[in-house]
Amino acid sequence: MTLDKIREIISQMTLEEKASMCSGADFWHTEAIKRLGIPGTMVSDGPHGLRKQAQEGDHLGINDSIKAVCFPAGCGAAASFNRELITLMGETLGNECQAEGVSVILGPAVNIKRSPLCGRNFEYYSEDPLLATEIAGAMIKGVQSKNVGTSIKHFLANNQETRRMSSSSEVDERTLREIYLAAFEGAIAKQKPWTVMCSYNKINGVYAAQNKEYLTKVLRDEWGFDGYVVSDWGAVNARVEDLEAGMDLEMPSSNGVNDKLIVEAVRNGALEESVVDQACERILNIVYRFTENRDSNAVFDRDKDHEIARKIAEETIVLLKNDGILPLKENEDIVFIGKYAKEPRFQGGGSSHINCHKVTSACDAVAGMRNVTYAQGFNDDQDEVDEALMAEAVQAAKKAKVAVIFAGLPDAFESEGFDRSHMRMPNCQNELIRKVAEAQPNTVVVLHNGSPVEMPWINEVKGIVEAYLGGQAVGGACVDLLFGRINPSAKLPETFPLKLEDNPSYLFYPGEKDRVEYREGVFVGYRYYDTKKMDVLFPFGHGLSYTTFTYSNLQVDRESIKDNETVKVTVDVTNTGSRTGKEVVQLYVSDRESTVIRPVKELRDFAKVELQPGETKTVEFSLGKRAFAYWNTQIHDWHVETGEFELLIGKSSRDIVFTKTIQVESTVKLPVHYTLDTTIGDLMEDPNTKPFISELMKGSALFSDEPKEESTAASEAITKDMMMAMMKYMPIRGALSFGGGDMTVEDLKKIVDQLNNRV
Repeated sequence: MTLDKIREIISQMTLEEKASMCSGADFWHTEAIKRLGIPGTMVSDGPHGLRKQAQEGDHLGINDSIKAVCFPAGCGAAASFNRELITLMGETLGNECQAEGVSVILGPAVNIKRSPLCGRNFEYYSEDPLLATEIAGAMIKGVQSKNVGTSIKHFLANNQETRRMSSSSEVDERTLREIYLAAFEGAIAKQKPWTVMCSYNKINGVYAAQNKEYLTKVLRDEWGFDGYVVSDWGAVNARVEDLEAGMDLEMPSSNGVNDKLIVEAVRNGALEESVVDQACERILNIVYRFTENRDSNAVFDRDKDHEIARKIAEETIVLLKNDGILPLKENEDIVFIGKYAKEPRFQGGGSSHINCHKVTSACDAVAGMRNVTYAQGFNDDQDEVDEALMAEAVQAAKKAKVAVIFAGLPDAFESEGFDRSHMRMPNCQNELIRKVAEAQPNTVVVLHNGSPVEMPWINEVKGIVEAYLGGQAVGGACVDLLFGRINPSAKLPETFPLKLEDNPSYLFYPGEKDRVEYREGVFVGYRYYDTKKMDVLFPFGHGLSYTTFTYSNLQVDRESIKDNETVKVTVDVTNTGSRTGKEVVQLYVSDRESTVIRPVKELRDFAKVELQPGETKTVEFSLGKRAFAYWNTQIHDWHVETGEFELLIGKSSRDIVFTKTIQVESTVKLPVHYTLDTTIGDLMEDPNTKPFISELMKGSALFSDEPKEESTAASEAITKDMMMAMMKYMPIRGALSFGGGDMTVEDLKKIVDQLNNRV
């Protein structure tokens, strides 16, 4: 339906009807107005499966939803580093939504993994904003290709569950732009999600739902978002102010309470009716976009989608360590140990919890293999060692050639609603791994978890597989990887630190009561660990394969560019192993010398390429201004400093195989305003200020190159370098004290005026 037609419909609505349109009809539906033929539409939880509740609704996963398919959670989806694969996942979800009459699926969730402790990290993609926004964009592209909307969430700076409905995220402007906004920006600007969900929390003291700076100025005016903003369920705090800020649809229904506030505000002049009209226009535009493109032939084939979930899971499992033990031989005596071999933990708790139509465990996947046995090893309902189960597991491990332990985090350790209090796995599981590894040197650990864990036993086992929360088909995918039927190709979308205390947010997470300070600034994840050269358990971007890849012939199409130009980067990748595999080529950029504090390197692009044994392919990247820029708080814009930048091709953030240096020239001259507090060193950065420096330092011993007539111990202690340093860091006003007495305050002010006029 055209906007003109929608506006015509709105013109026929009463004020009360308009106000009601800005609130849900119930827990999952938009308001319908029968007299005008306006339909209601349904939204439903995602983001890695359809949680459609046919009966009484809730957003915490309490009441049952329809039988559906659970795909890998965000933590695993990002590990694929595969845009095309996640687009397929989106297409599948979009088709399911069409079959079930769901207009918008509530996802993807792109909040940055600031701390390993966030209880909802399993649902989020990465510690890196580029990876997060690219994977989110791929998901949005896939879902919306089926004429179903997405709701990218949770906007903005929602990085913990502790006091998430009231806490204020205190974040500086540059950090917001480079890290937390950037996770949303690319996906929104490029893929145009139909809706954006605003978060519960405050941003620098202002609730997200009430924050016009971000909901209107940034989201709409800068990024061109043209859908509606919906509240997280229960995130409305001041309905009229929220509406004016750009928060269009309140969910769930307020049962008319907030509708009355909108009506009253319009009638008493506190709110322009045009604001209500605009919100209705945005909502109806999406309502009709779905209803007019409804696919009545869409079929929700759960078994078919289960196989797609398995295909996706195959590329979300990261091979972390392999001391020659993997892949396993199919005829060896192998024991699967651990409850999660039979009952895998494959999704998180809360609003994204899917009522799966079936689940394939690792034990299911080896059901026909008589050489594979099973021992439970542990319970996960409480963290206590079960001596009988452990003894059984150890004995089974001794009899086998290889022991594979399926371990990880139980539901009680990570979920929506609360944060983790530590980064450890249950003690009973750690103890089981130690005992089994002691009895059987050929031990592999498969982990089911949504966020990093400490691994005190890392040197005692030969293989570690990070399965993340891989969806309902994870067991089959894991078994295929363990036996080499598929070649692992996933990479870590986050750093695994050695211990929680190493994390940059450690001292400030989860904050003090209703206030959490993001004091680490832009140094999130590998930006911090790599800049500090800290040892980590596994670095960002790490992941092994059953084949080997070599890189060669790194080329750029130009070695010097202006910041408004692009540089093409190419590198050849060769599969030097004996089996087909996929490699993730990672491109980082490093500013070799900057006047602002920057991370030592930042991911600026990536590509996943499949290669046959012996095959070589050329991977191409194109880098523009944003690849070299930082957010300049003086001009409130992206800015590139003239200088040398290194292009780094890596297999992870720590495994850099090639570097290339190029020169980038800034086309933007930053505004300069000199004052009496400006240092001489600051003036020296501009070659045209030399005459002014000479005048300021006239008669000063600091500026004299004439040799002393006699040498004393005191004069020998005052070196030329020391004199230069003193002059460099001396403010202009220092000329009164060190300028030989020739300068007055008025003289200095005139020089400052001349400097500013020259600029």
